[in-house]
Amino acid sequence: MTQALDNASLINKATKPPNFAPLVIGIVAGEVSGDSLGADFMAQMNNLCGDIIWVGVGGAKMQAQGLNSLFPLSRLAVMGLVEIAGQLNDLFKARRELLAAFETAKIDWFVGIDAPDFNLRVAKKLKPKGVFCVQYVSPSIWAWRESRIHGIKAATDLVLCLFPFELDVYERHHHPAVCVGHPLLHTIDPKLLQLPKVELQSQIFWQRGDKNQSLAVQFADLETLICVMPGSRRGEIAAILPLMLAGIVKLMDAHPQLKFVIPAVDKSHQELIERQIQEQAPQLQAFIAVIFDDQMPNLSQQVMAASDIVLLASGTATLEAMLLERPMVVVYRLNALTYQLAKRLIKVPFVALPNILAGQFIVTELIQEQASPTAICQEISKLLPQANYKKQQQKLQATNRNLAEQSSQSPATSVIDAWFYR
Repeated sequence: MTQALDNASLINKATKPPNFAPLVIGIVAGEVSGDSLGADFMAQMNNLCGDIIWVGVGGAKMQAQGLNSLFPLSRLAVMGLVEIAGQLNDLFKARRELLAAFETAKIDWFVGIDAPDFNLRVAKKLKPKGVFCVQYVSPSIWAWRESRIHGIKAATDLVLCLFPFELDVYERHHHPAVCVGHPLLHTIDPKLLQLPKVELQSQIFWQRGDKNQSLAVQFADLETLICVMPGSRRGEIAAILPLMLAGIVKLMDAHPQLKFVIPAVDKSHQELIERQIQEQAPQLQAFIAVIFDDQMPNLSQQVMAASDIVLLASGTATLEAMLLERPMVVVYRLNALTYQLAKRLIKVPFVALPNILAGQFIVTELIQEQASPTAICQEISKLLPQANYKKQQQKLQATNRNLAEQSSQSPATSVIDAWFYR
């Protein structure tokens, strides 16, 4: 860190004429999650280096750090093959506008935040002109299509990775990369790990005014609470929630004392989930609380922390559950054809992030044909005895410690050091 601070103080002197012209950094975030990463990086750089001109594209958080966005971030946030095909001409136009603005501003660095399909193409145009190019969030070459490393090397001088296991592929191909850690390492509220579960449950079921007093009474004196998270997309909910509900029906037959809570991302998702429960497992309505509250920040994290066990779809939520030290069972199903293609392409033996990070199975994965109501019932039941519960929790805690130890470098100082010693 000391060396990075020394380098930061020398940036203008080392690279600019005697009048100390400011460092000019081009930066592009391709979606809302990238806006948060970009804003954090910009704040670090502003604190370290002071006089910086920011040029590029970002959302409200990046604009608050000094970026005058050339156009709305939403112009780049296009997902899905059909949607991308429909917006292709405008994406090409956006790239031309960016490159022209960067040329006019005479940028020193370019930092692409995620969105590799767009940002790496921009970087490939800039790097041959002497611009120092950084990709913040590695493409998933550690999991599939490792051959993309050659394009990444051609386009970038440095890659900032979120996870330590991503570094191996860059080391093999002799390309600079640094693990700066996932933002969840710094954004999860420590109180969620410190407060007793009974207090967190009180905040969810009792301290919500008159929003759902019947639930508060119904969920008093909880013995075991299970958080259920079928995914954040409507398609995931439609595909995975029926399977989870069927597993819960079997669980209730064996363990009638259990209660369940499902945090919804918005009101429409809450209504969708409640409708599925009513149609597919109406006998569970008295035992499952479906909660959405726009006044409760990080609702899903609060609900996970207030629960004993998490039953969830594979995704970033598994990392949140791990960081909150909540034992879990991971469930996922894909379209049969998609799954067969994925099996051929993906080279990692695990699906859930806790297992990938640990390098071994520490949480149960019920994937594709393994995902059945009976299997869900059996695997949740295995976690109910205190000895089994503590065993998985201790493995999650050890993985958390290892992740934190290997993710201690800040994005800004990593880029500064790489620029000086390139």
